[in-house]
Amino acid sequence: MSADIHQEKILILDFGSQYTQLIARRVREAHVYCEIHPFDLELSAIRSFVPTGIILSGGPKSVYDPEAPAVAEELFDLGVPVLGICYGMQLMSRHFGGEVVPAGKREFGHADLLATGIPGPLFDGFFTQGKSPVWMSHGDHVNRVPVGFQVVATTPNAPVSAIQDVARNLYGVQFHPEVNHTPRGELLLDTFVRKICGCSGRWTPGQIIQDAIARIRSRVGSDRVILGLSGGVDSSVAAALIHRALGDQLTCVFVDNGLLRLGEGDQVMAAFAENLGVTVIRVNAQERFLTALAGEADPEKKRKIIGGLFVEIFEEESAKIEDARWLAQGTIYPDVIESAGAKSGKAHNIKSHHNVGGLPEHMKLKLLEPLRELFKDEVRAIGEELGLPHQMVWRHPFPGPGLGVRILGAVNKEYADILRRADAIYIEELYSSGHYEKISQAFAVFLPVKSVGVMGDGRTYEYVIALRAVETKDFMTAGWYPLPYEDMARISNRIINEVKGVNRVVYDISSKPPATIEWE
Repeated sequence: MSADIHQEKILILDFGSQYTQLIARRVREAHVYCEIHPFDLELSAIRSFVPTGIILSGGPKSVYDPEAPAVAEELFDLGVPVLGICYGMQLMSRHFGGEVVPAGKREFGHADLLATGIPGPLFDGFFTQGKSPVWMSHGDHVNRVPVGFQVVATTPNAPVSAIQDVARNLYGVQFHPEVNHTPRGELLLDTFVRKICGCSGRWTPGQIIQDAIARIRSRVGSDRVILGLSGGVDSSVAAALIHRALGDQLTCVFVDNGLLRLGEGDQVMAAFAENLGVTVIRVNAQERFLTALAGEADPEKKRKIIGGLFVEIFEEESAKIEDARWLAQGTIYPDVIESAGAKSGKAHNIKSHHNVGGLPEHMKLKLLEPLRELFKDEVRAIGEELGLPHQMVWRHPFPGPGLGVRILGAVNKEYADILRRADAIYIEELYSSGHYEKISQAFAVFLPVKSVGVMGDGRTYEYVIALRAVETKDFMTAGWYPLPYEDMARISNRIINEVKGVNRVVYDISSKPPATIEWE
């Protein structure tokens, strides 16, 4: 890949904040490339990264904790602008001789940030009439600033809420500019990366596509590539991008694992084989997957079974394709981050990803992951730029293991068929009522429990379907979508009447956190 769109780049050091990916998203929205790395990244690695600027994330620890995360001592001597957020600001303050103390009153939630009147480049245009609403989440705060720093903003509970040392290009904020609850937070981060760090903004969909095409051609040469096409957004965009770069060198393997949505197989073939002219091999592997999953109820084991079998099938199909040397996957940046965090032990593993780090050592194909630097919203933008249908690009996320993790517990064909039909009715109704594009993700879940019901003059004892719909901008946090009662009633009525084996429908009103978006 040419260095052009990566020449300007922000390094984000993660201290364990739940919002670190949001920081990266905001930087990317300013059209600047960035990467997230653990807080203890060695100085030599930081130097080789050649950052245009550095952001220190928040984190759950106190800077005085014996096991508190810290950075390389020479980090602040690199001569590049540094922005510390929450824990990052406290760490910076203590490093330079300031004092951090437990707050008399912990501050979680909304606060009014008040300007002290000291001008500073980071807050250019941020305040309206000397104040701005922000989102706080801290137990400690800076009590005394280091020599050379100025207090730029304050709140009643945190007298030192923003600091700066303009001469050394060091800045710190106690609040979280990356979250939606800080209305002008995007402006602050844009100001840091574009004005203070001097980035011009080269990270745009058109340039990303050009760069990716050049990189794919350089790596692959005249080899053939096979790609596991699922019909989801990520694999679809990856297929379109690689096809744009390599044309007939790409062969897609579409595996019908028996865990896809209703009619999905035919839709995938129509979109790619018929409309785009992509070579697609359709493999009917439903029986193999259901046999492998028989009796297995553990979510992580189900994911690994499904992922492992996908790899086996790809290997079998690649052996039939002359010159196949590469396996392409729709891995995206959050997959990489979560998997890396799980391996390093610096972050909790919420779920495993069968397409990240799950390939066996004996696998002969090399991996091609053209989307692994991109967030989901960037993938969608790339897809539209490549000319994929709007409905395909903006389709709600679908997990790699498919319905295998939307059927709670053990999986079988009966459960999959019931869920497939119920989910199709749900999504059809969301489209027809105009709710689908207002919702970030919606799907049905099969619950392997039976409840008593009455149909006609008879007593029934049948399964339960749960409906899930959430609103979110980042998928790190999410709120349940308030679907109107009349829509809920119509959807429930259709599912119970049209899907044999279901006599009860429930609506999930859990937020993330504490729940996750998916049930498994």
